[in-house]
Amino acid sequence: MPTLSKTELQVSEICFGGNVFGWTADQEQSFALINRFLELGGNFIDSADVYSSWKEGNQGGESETIIGQWLKQTGKRDQVVIATKVAMLETRKGLSKKNIVLACEDSLRRLQTDHIDIYYAHSDDLETPLEETLEGFNELVVSGKVRYIAASNYTFERLGQALKISKSHSFASYIALQNRYSLVAREPYESDGAKSVQEYGISGLPYSTLGSGFLSGKYQPNSTVASARAEGVSNNYANEANFELLRRLEEIATRHSVSNTAVALAWLREQPGVTVPLASGRTIEQLDALMQKVSLTSEECSFIAG
Repeated sequence: MPTLSKTELQVSEICFGGNVFGWTADQEQSFALINRFLELGGNFIDSADVYSSWKEGNQGGESETIIGQWLKQTGKRDQVVIATKVAMLETRKGLSKKNIVLACEDSLRRLQTDHIDIYYAHSDDLETPLEETLEGFNELVVSGKVRYIAASNYTFERLGQALKISKSHSFASYIALQNRYSLVAREPYESDGAKSVQEYGISGLPYSTLGSGFLSGKYQPNSTVASARAEGVSNNYANEANFELLRRLEEIATRHSVSNTAVALAWLREQPGVTVPLASGRTIEQLDALMQKVSLTSEECSFIAG
Protein backbone atom coordinates (compact mmCIF):
# COMPACT_ATOMS: atom_id res chain seq x y z
CA MET A 1 0.00 0.00 0.00
CA PRO A 2 1.28 3.52 -0.76
CA THR A 3 2.00 5.74 2.23
CA LEU A 4 0.94 9.35 1.77
CA SER A 5 3.74 11.87 2.10
CA LYS A 6 4.26 13.40 5.55
CA THR A 7 1.67 11.08 7.10
CA GLU A 8 1.25 7.64 8.61
CA LEU A 9 -1.65 6.92 6.30
CA GLN A 10 -1.32 3.74 4.26
CA VAL A 11 -3.86 3.77 1.47
CA SER A 12 -4.95 1.58 -1.39
CA GLU A 13 -3.71 2.15 -4.93
CA ILE A 14 -7.09 3.64 -5.83
CA CYS A 15 -9.13 6.15 -3.86
CA PHE A 16 -12.84 5.54 -4.42
CA GLY A 17 -14.69 8.71 -5.33
CA GLY A 18 -17.84 9.08 -3.25
CA ASN A 19 -19.41 11.65 -5.57
CA VAL A 20 -21.72 8.90 -6.87
CA PHE A 21 -23.17 8.21 -3.41
CA GLY A 22 -26.61 9.82 -3.25
CA TRP A 23 -26.44 10.75 -6.93
CA THR A 24 -26.23 7.82 -9.35
CA ALA A 25 -26.07 5.27 -6.52
CA ASP A 26 -28.68 5.18 -3.76
CA GLN A 27 -27.84 4.07 -0.22
CA GLU A 28 -28.23 0.35 -0.87
CA GLN A 29 -26.11 0.52 -4.03
CA SER A 30 -23.54 2.70 -2.27
CA PHE A 31 -23.21 0.23 0.60
CA ALA A 32 -22.65 -2.57 -1.93
CA LEU A 33 -19.97 -0.51 -3.67
CA ILE A 34 -18.11 0.29 -0.45
CA ASN A 35 -18.27 -3.34 0.70
CA ARG A 36 -16.96 -4.57 -2.65
CA PHE A 37 -14.21 -1.94 -2.63
CA LEU A 38 -12.97 -3.25 0.71
CA GLU A 39 -13.22 -6.85 -0.52
CA LEU A 40 -10.91 -5.93 -3.40
CA GLY A 41 -8.34 -4.37 -1.08
CA GLY A 42 -9.49 -0.76 -1.10
CA ASN A 43 -9.49 1.39 2.02
CA PHE A 44 -9.44 5.01 0.80
CA ILE A 45 -12.77 6.84 0.28
CA ASP A 46 -13.16 10.43 -0.91
CA SER A 47 -16.16 12.69 -0.38
CA ALA A 48 -17.12 16.37 0.01
CA ASP A 49 -19.86 18.33 1.71
CA VAL A 50 -21.09 19.51 -1.70
CA TYR A 51 -21.73 15.92 -2.94
CA SER A 52 -24.33 15.59 -4.42
CA SER A 53 -26.08 18.94 -4.20
CA TRP A 54 -26.46 19.13 -8.00
CA LYS A 55 -29.08 16.37 -8.05
CA GLU A 56 -32.66 17.63 -7.96
CA GLY A 57 -34.01 17.38 -4.44
CA ASN A 58 -30.59 17.17 -2.81
CA GLN A 59 -29.03 19.88 -0.66
CA GLY A 60 -25.49 18.60 -0.23
CA GLY A 61 -24.05 16.20 2.31
CA GLU A 62 -25.78 13.15 0.84
CA SER A 63 -22.52 11.36 0.10
CA GLU A 64 -21.16 11.94 3.61
CA THR A 65 -24.46 10.83 5.12
CA ILE A 66 -24.37 7.52 3.25
CA ILE A 67 -20.76 6.91 4.28
CA GLY A 68 -21.73 7.69 7.86
CA GLN A 69 -24.61 5.22 7.76
CA TRP A 70 -22.26 2.58 6.37
CA LEU A 71 -19.74 3.27 9.14
CA LYS A 72 -22.47 2.99 11.77
CA GLN A 73 -23.83 -0.24 10.31
CA THR A 74 -20.49 -1.98 9.81
CA GLY A 75 -18.33 -0.57 12.62
CA LYS A 76 -15.37 -0.48 10.24
CA ARG A 77 -14.16 3.06 10.89
CA ASP A 78 -10.65 1.84 11.67
CA GLN A 79 -10.46 -0.01 8.34
CA VAL A 80 -10.93 3.00 6.09
CA VAL A 81 -9.24 6.33 5.40
CA ILE A 82 -11.93 8.99 4.94
CA ALA A 83 -11.29 12.23 3.06
CA THR A 84 -13.81 15.01 2.65
CA LYS A 85 -13.80 18.67 1.64
CA VAL A 86 -15.01 22.17 2.43
CA ALA A 87 -15.51 25.36 0.39
CA MET A 88 -17.95 24.61 -2.44
CA LEU A 89 -21.29 23.86 -0.77
CA GLU A 90 -23.48 26.91 -1.30
CA THR A 91 -24.53 27.06 2.36
CA ARG A 92 -20.93 26.57 3.57
CA LYS A 93 -19.03 28.41 0.88
CA GLY A 94 -15.44 29.58 1.13
CA LEU A 95 -12.48 29.09 3.43
CA SER A 96 -12.97 31.55 6.26
CA LYS A 97 -11.93 30.17 9.64
CA LYS A 98 -15.50 30.25 10.91
CA ASN A 99 -16.84 28.43 7.88
CA ILE A 100 -14.15 25.74 7.98
CA VAL A 101 -14.85 24.97 11.64
CA LEU A 102 -18.63 24.89 11.19
CA ALA A 103 -18.42 22.86 7.99
CA CYS A 104 -16.21 20.33 9.73
CA GLU A 105 -18.77 19.91 12.51
CA ASP A 106 -21.44 19.33 9.85
CA SER A 107 -19.30 16.73 8.09
CA LEU A 108 -18.41 14.91 11.30
CA ARG A 109 -22.08 14.70 12.20
CA ARG A 110 -23.04 13.32 8.78
CA LEU A 111 -20.11 10.89 8.75
CA GLN A 112 -20.93 9.77 12.32
CA THR A 113 -17.27 9.82 13.30
CA ASP A 114 -15.10 11.83 15.66
CA HIS A 115 -12.38 12.59 13.13
CA ILE A 116 -11.69 13.10 9.43
CA ASP A 117 -8.47 11.59 8.13
CA ILE A 118 -7.89 14.14 5.35
CA TYR A 119 -9.78 17.43 5.17
CA TYR A 120 -9.43 19.31 1.90
CA ALA A 121 -9.76 22.91 0.91
CA HIS A 122 -11.99 21.97 -2.05
CA SER A 123 -11.12 25.06 -4.05
CA ASP A 124 -8.91 28.08 -3.47
CA ASP A 125 -10.60 31.09 -1.85
CA LEU A 126 -8.98 34.29 -3.07
CA GLU A 127 -11.26 36.42 -0.89
CA THR A 128 -10.00 34.99 2.39
CA PRO A 129 -6.38 35.47 3.57
CA LEU A 130 -4.45 32.22 3.50
CA GLU A 131 -3.39 32.85 7.10
CA GLU A 132 -7.01 32.76 8.23
CA THR A 133 -7.77 29.62 6.24
CA LEU A 134 -4.77 27.78 7.61
CA GLU A 135 -5.47 28.95 11.15
CA GLY A 136 -8.92 27.39 10.85
CA PHE A 137 -7.56 24.09 9.55
CA ASN A 138 -4.85 24.09 12.21
CA GLU A 139 -7.42 24.51 14.96
CA LEU A 140 -9.18 21.38 13.73
CA VAL A 141 -5.94 19.39 13.63
CA VAL A 142 -4.93 20.51 17.11
CA SER A 143 -8.35 19.53 18.45
CA GLY A 144 -8.07 16.05 16.91
CA LYS A 145 -11.11 16.46 14.68
CA VAL A 146 -8.90 16.33 11.57
CA ARG A 147 -5.72 14.30 11.15
CA TYR A 148 -4.30 15.92 8.02
CA ILE A 149 -5.22 18.74 5.65
CA ALA A 150 -4.87 18.92 1.89
CA ALA A 151 -5.55 21.20 -1.06
CA SER A 152 -7.69 20.75 -4.15
CA ASN A 153 -7.69 22.95 -7.26
CA TYR A 154 -4.70 25.01 -6.10
CA THR A 155 -2.05 26.41 -8.42
CA PHE A 156 1.67 25.90 -7.84
CA GLU A 157 2.06 29.51 -6.70
CA ARG A 158 -0.85 29.54 -4.24
CA LEU A 159 0.07 26.17 -2.80
CA GLY A 160 3.61 27.39 -2.24
CA GLN A 161 2.33 30.46 -0.42
CA ALA A 162 0.12 28.29 1.79
CA LEU A 163 2.99 25.96 2.69
CA LYS A 164 5.23 28.90 3.61
CA ILE A 165 2.55 30.36 5.86
CA SER A 166 2.03 27.02 7.60
CA LYS A 167 5.74 26.74 8.23
CA SER A 168 6.17 30.29 9.51
CA HIS A 169 3.18 30.02 11.89
CA SER A 170 3.78 26.38 12.90
CA PHE A 171 0.37 25.51 11.48
CA ALA A 172 -0.67 22.14 10.09
CA SER A 173 0.46 21.92 6.47
CA TYR A 174 -1.18 20.58 3.30
CA ILE A 175 0.03 17.02 2.68
CA ALA A 176 -1.55 16.41 -0.72
CA LEU A 177 -2.87 18.06 -3.87
CA GLN A 178 -6.04 16.91 -5.62
CA ASN A 179 -6.32 18.46 -9.09
CA ARG A 180 -7.93 17.25 -12.32
CA TYR A 181 -5.78 14.90 -14.42
CA SER A 182 -6.43 12.17 -16.96
CA LEU A 183 -5.30 10.98 -20.37
CA VAL A 184 -7.85 13.33 -21.93
CA ALA A 185 -7.16 16.29 -19.59
CA ARG A 186 -3.40 16.46 -19.16
CA GLU A 187 -3.06 20.20 -18.58
CA PRO A 188 -2.57 22.11 -16.39
CA TYR A 189 -1.60 19.16 -14.18
CA GLU A 190 1.48 18.17 -16.16
CA SER A 191 2.91 21.69 -16.11
CA ASP A 192 1.60 22.87 -12.73
CA GLY A 193 0.21 20.12 -10.52
CA ALA A 194 3.08 17.68 -10.98
CA LYS A 195 5.52 20.51 -10.29
CA SER A 196 3.69 21.25 -7.03
CA VAL A 197 3.84 17.65 -5.89
CA GLN A 198 7.48 17.14 -6.78
CA GLU A 199 8.90 20.43 -5.53
CA TYR A 200 6.87 20.57 -2.32
CA GLY A 201 7.22 16.89 -1.45
CA ILE A 202 3.51 16.19 -1.07
CA SER A 203 1.24 13.49 -2.48
CA GLY A 204 -0.56 13.81 -5.80
CA LEU A 205 -4.13 12.49 -5.73
CA PRO A 206 -5.67 13.45 -9.08
CA TYR A 207 -9.42 13.40 -9.68
CA SER A 208 -11.59 13.00 -12.80
CA THR A 209 -9.05 10.40 -13.86
CA LEU A 210 -11.36 8.59 -16.28
CA GLY A 211 -12.59 11.65 -18.14
CA SER A 212 -16.08 11.35 -16.59
CA GLY A 213 -16.27 7.82 -17.95
CA PHE A 214 -15.05 8.57 -21.46
CA LEU A 215 -11.99 6.35 -21.02
CA SER A 216 -14.18 3.35 -20.19
CA GLY A 217 -14.86 3.04 -23.91
CA LYS A 218 -18.63 3.23 -23.64
CA TYR A 219 -18.64 6.53 -25.53
CA GLN A 220 -18.13 6.02 -29.25
CA PRO A 221 -18.47 8.32 -32.30
CA ASN A 222 -22.09 9.06 -33.19
CA SER A 223 -23.39 7.03 -30.24
CA THR A 224 -25.78 7.96 -27.45
CA VAL A 225 -25.07 6.85 -23.89
CA ALA A 226 -27.60 6.84 -21.06
CA SER A 227 -25.54 8.40 -18.29
CA ALA A 228 -25.81 11.32 -15.89
CA ARG A 229 -22.43 12.45 -17.22
CA ALA A 230 -23.15 12.00 -20.93
CA GLU A 231 -23.70 15.67 -21.81
CA GLY A 232 -20.47 16.76 -20.13
CA VAL A 233 -18.52 13.98 -21.80
CA SER A 234 -19.86 14.90 -25.23
CA ASN A 235 -19.03 18.57 -24.73
CA ASN A 236 -15.56 18.05 -23.25
CA TYR A 237 -14.03 14.86 -24.63
CA ALA A 238 -15.86 13.58 -27.71
CA ASN A 239 -13.46 14.62 -30.46
CA GLU A 240 -11.38 12.86 -33.09
CA ALA A 241 -8.08 13.03 -31.20
CA ASN A 242 -9.60 11.53 -28.04
CA PHE A 243 -11.35 8.75 -29.94
CA GLU A 244 -7.98 7.87 -31.49
CA LEU A 245 -6.45 7.84 -27.99
CA LEU A 246 -9.29 5.58 -26.88
CA ARG A 247 -8.43 3.12 -29.66
CA ARG A 248 -4.83 2.98 -28.45
CA LEU A 249 -6.00 2.48 -24.88
CA GLU A 250 -8.29 -0.35 -25.95
CA GLU A 251 -5.43 -2.03 -27.83
CA ILE A 252 -3.30 -2.15 -24.68
CA ALA A 253 -6.26 -3.26 -22.54
CA THR A 254 -6.93 -6.13 -24.95
CA ARG A 255 -3.26 -7.11 -24.85
CA HIS A 256 -3.43 -7.43 -21.04
CA SER A 257 -6.99 -8.82 -20.91
CA VAL A 258 -8.12 -6.05 -18.57
CA SER A 259 -10.51 -3.10 -18.75
CA ASN A 260 -9.83 0.26 -20.34
CA THR A 261 -10.26 1.90 -16.94
CA ALA A 262 -7.63 -0.32 -15.33
CA VAL A 263 -5.14 0.66 -18.04
CA ALA A 264 -6.02 4.36 -17.80
CA LEU A 265 -5.37 4.29 -14.04
CA ALA A 266 -2.17 2.27 -14.46
CA TRP A 267 -0.94 4.90 -16.94
CA LEU A 268 -1.65 7.63 -14.38
CA ARG A 269 0.32 5.85 -11.67
CA GLU A 270 3.37 5.92 -13.92
CA GLN A 271 3.23 9.69 -14.33
CA PRO A 272 5.38 12.11 -12.32
CA GLY A 273 3.54 13.58 -9.37
CA VAL A 274 0.87 10.89 -9.06
CA THR A 275 0.65 8.95 -5.80
CA VAL A 276 -2.90 7.58 -5.87
CA PRO A 277 -5.58 8.32 -8.49
CA LEU A 278 -9.22 8.80 -7.57
CA ALA A 279 -11.86 6.92 -9.53
CA SER A 280 -15.49 6.00 -9.07
CA GLY A 281 -18.17 3.80 -10.51
CA ARG A 282 -21.90 3.49 -9.98
CA THR A 283 -22.10 -0.30 -10.42
CA ILE A 284 -20.21 -3.29 -9.06
CA GLU A 285 -19.18 -4.15 -12.62
CA GLN A 286 -17.61 -0.72 -13.10
CA LEU A 287 -15.84 -0.98 -9.74
CA ASP A 288 -14.48 -4.44 -10.54
CA ALA A 289 -13.18 -3.13 -13.86
CA LEU A 290 -11.27 -0.20 -12.41
CA MET A 291 -9.80 -2.34 -9.61
CA GLN A 292 -8.15 -4.79 -12.01
CA LYS A 293 -4.38 -4.85 -11.61
CA VAL A 294 -2.07 -4.26 -14.56
CA SER A 295 1.55 -3.14 -15.02
CA LEU A 296 2.51 -1.14 -18.09
CA THR A 297 5.88 -0.79 -19.73
CA SER A 298 7.27 2.66 -20.52
CA GLU A 299 6.75 1.86 -24.21
CA GLU A 300 3.08 1.06 -23.61
CA CYS A 301 2.61 4.29 -21.64
CA SER A 302 4.15 6.30 -24.47
CA PHE A 303 2.03 4.49 -27.06
CA ILE A 304 -1.20 5.21 -25.19
CA ALA A 305 -0.42 8.89 -24.70
CA GLY A 306 0.53 9.29 -28.34
